[in-house]
Amino acid sequence: MFKYIAKRLLYMLFTLWLIVTVTFFLMRAAPGSPFTGEKELPPAIQANLEAYYGLDKPWYMQYVDYVVSVAKWDFGPSFKYKGQSVNDLINDGFPVSFMLGMEAIFLALAFGVLLGVIAALRHNKWQDYTAMIIAVLGISVPSFIMASALQYFLAIKLQIFPVARFDTFMHTVLPALALASTPMAFIARLTRSSMLEVINNDYIKTAKSKGLNAREITIRHTLRNAMMPVVSYMGPLVSGILTGSFVIEKIFGIPGLGMHFVTSISNRDYSVIMGVTVFFSVLLLVSILLVDIAYSLIDPRIKLADKKGE
Repeated sequence: MFKYIAKRLLYMLFTLWLIVTVTFFLMRAAPGSPFTGEKELPPAIQANLEAYYGLDKPWYMQYVDYVVSVAKWDFGPSFKYKGQSVNDLINDGFPVSFMLGMEAIFLALAFGVLLGVIAALRHNKWQDYTAMIIAVLGISVPSFIMASALQYFLAIKLQIFPVARFDTFMHTVLPALALASTPMAFIARLTRSSMLEVINNDYIKTAKSKGLNAREITIRHTLRNAMMPVVSYMGPLVSGILTGSFVIEKIFGIPGLGMHFVTSISNRDYSVIMGVTVFFSVLLLVSILLVDIAYSLIDPRIKLADKKGE
């Protein structure tokens, strides 16, 4: 286990270096500059700004400085938010995005597994067809369209939830539902197909022949063994929730990290774009590692590494 985690950490560091490098050069290749606006700055003022932020240095010196600062977990100052660093924006916005993301993940897992189990236990019946129709709609409809529909029907027409902002728990329900709609549909389909496969195994038939009740067979034997595909989906699920929150936070006016990212793109705030990209990349790499470790905890038969350390 220790050798596997150490090896994965080395791979994560290498992957993170690649992400930092690609992000840095993509930002440098983008047309314009962080100080480009509707009104052109005088050359002297622009030169002073570039000197203040270190943009007058050769590209290789800027690259080395940025890699060193990222290694120190310092993403530098923001070009547009005066007096604030990228770290300040992350510290302010990430707790909001994290709370919204955790709520969306909980909804996706809870309702996705529930729909999948109902569809598997009522195979080829109306419950199965209804659950799969919901899953197909969740996969087909993009999250931003779902967000607009939820706002129109549940907030404007029925006035059950607030339209936007982020003041109380009720303000989090609609954006969390919009974020959870697509992953919930994937989880429902994964759970259904895995449950149908497990139900036909011999040990399930043996458990039924021993007289175990249906609830015990479903929870202890069927569902537990059918959860492996869902666990494997947790890595992409975290990624989808995080990237999906960019647009959702903008639609609902939520002051999270995703909204800062979208605003930084329109403002050409390159340091925020690069810093948020690296930060989310770290979260994604860590989540994938945790999912791999969870494999061995759920099913001890799965080995993280063989005797040769492969």
